[in-house]
This record gives sequence, C-alpha cells and structure tokens, in this order.
Amino acid sequence: MHKTIGFIGCGNMGKAILGGILEANPDRRQHTLVSASTQETLKDISDRFQVETTRSNREVAQRSDYVFLTVKPHLYPQILREIRDELKADALIIGMAAGVTIGKMEDELGKDRKLVKIMPNTPVAVKAGVIAMALGQGIDAVDEENLLALLQGLGTVFPLEEKHMDVITGISGSSPAYVYLFLEAMADAAVKNGLPRKEAYAISAQAVLGAAKMLLETGIHPGILKDMVTSPGGTTIDAVAKLEEEGFRHAVISAVDVCIEKSRKMSQ
Repeated sequence: MHKTIGFIGCGNMGKAILGGILEANPDRRQHTLVSASTQETLKDISDRFQVETTRSNREVAQRSDYVFLTVKPHLYPQILREIRDELKADALIIGMAAGVTIGKMEDELGKDRKLVKIMPNTPVAVKAGVIAMALGQGIDAVDEENLLALLQGLGTVFPLEEKHMDVITGISGSSPAYVYLFLEAMADAAVKNGLPRKEAYAISAQAVLGAAKMLLETGIHPGILKDMVTSPGGTTIDAVAKLEEEGFRHAVISAVDVCIEKSRKMSQ
C-alpha cells in the first residue's frame, strides 16, 4: 500500500521535487496531496502534475505519511505551529529551507517527531539532483530506507551530519546558479564569435556535462584532468591563464564562502 506524500507550499524547489518523484513513480499521483496559499498556484500544480490539491495545510498534515515543507524559511515557525497537532504520530516531516535546522523544527514540534533535513538542488526535476540528507534522532533504519527509496529517483542522495548542511548549500543547493551563469557567459562568447545562440547553449551545456561525468566516472583529480586538456603552447592553456589572471578561482571560492556564511547566519 502506497503511503501518502504531502507538500505544504510548492514553489520552484517544491515543484522540482514533486515533478522528480512523480517522474520516477507515476503511480504515486493518486497518493499525493499539495497545499498552497493561492488558487492560481493550486490550479497550476493540478494541471501540471495531476495531483490532489487543497488550501488547507492542516489537511495535508492529517492525511500524509511524508510531509515535505517547501515554504520560505521565515514561514516555518508559523506553519509548524499550525500543523503540529494535526500530524500523524509516525509521519516523517522533511524540511529543506536554508537556515532551518532539525533543532528549530524540534522547538515547534517536539523531540519525539520524526524529522529530516534535506538540501536538494533544482536538477532533481530531471533526476540529476544532489540531495544531502540529515536525520533527526527519531528516525530509525526502516524510515531511512523508505525515505532513500523515495528520494533516489531524484538523483544522488548523500547522508551527512547536519553540521555540514551550510556547506552543502554553498556547493550544491545554490551552485546550479553559478553553473548557469558560467554557461551563459560561455554561450555569449560563442555568439560574439558567430555561433548561433541555440547551438552555443547546447554545446556549452554538453561540454560541462561531459567534463563532470568524466570526473565522476574516472575519479581522476580535476587538476590532472585540466592538465590533460592543456597542450604546451596551445589554445587551452592561454584560456586557463586568462581565467587565473582575471581571478576566476578566487571568485568562485569567494562566492561559495559568501553563500555558506549567509546560510550559517540564517541557521543561528
């Protein structure tokens, strides 16, 4: 028997996770319930995903075995207080907002609840996401196994200690934006030099995808892979030298640092 999956709120990340779960498990549509604050959002979700919707967060809490909290961080206290007396006794509550810790959820729901913190990124919508997962003390081995089975269709799940979640925000949760900025810049350079934009985006994206796949599948250090592309006196080493001259490496490290620090401040 399928367990009911509930989503409270369904913004961009919520839709990405919902879409990824349903893509991997289409038969779960009839066992999914989504709440949102506006009728417009509910209609969009219903039309796009063919799932049941409601304006009532309490109804989602009452009926769901998995409750995904996909609202903005500042709304968590209000939402948790609203649903805490409606939740099933053995429901898994999954938070995913930056700065919202398991401890903060425990403050509102109690330490006896089954709480999980995940940090996904948007490629979960195409089954290529990264999902970092930290478990609360109420989660047992069966709960973990069932949740992994639900999430694994979205990409790769990395069970981690919660103390690492702010770092994960910097290198995974937010990093698709960095990559899209890089890809856009690559494509702009190609267009500047005469390549049609459609091909510029497609080729740039495939090049990045291939480079990432080569690193993952070979396990070779990225510095060595870089050296394998840079022939003496060639075009690539000139490009790499220009990136270093312009502070590319420092810019990336600084950007990730800023993101991690912001997440840490939000967690306090």
